[in-house]
Amino acid sequence: MQTYTINYLFNDEPRSHSFELEQLQLPTHEAAMHLLQLHYGDGENSLMMPNADATPDDILEQADRVGLTQIQVV
Repeated sequence: MQTYTINYLFNDEPRSHSFELEQLQLPTHEAAMHLLQLHYGDGENSLMMPNADATPDDILEQADRVGLTQIQVV
């Protein structure tokens, strides 16, 4: 398992979150998807989630639209 720390802005407020994942790398769009699930993954906000066939650019655009910006995997 790898531990990834993601630094990002949520509605212009600096935040950080760590995820423990089995994958060897965590591209920015996948980090954005994890953050979308963290902040909007409940049933009430499921419309905030990108479609299953979303491209990496679509995911990053959706994250930006809902206030998740400057996503950095460290």
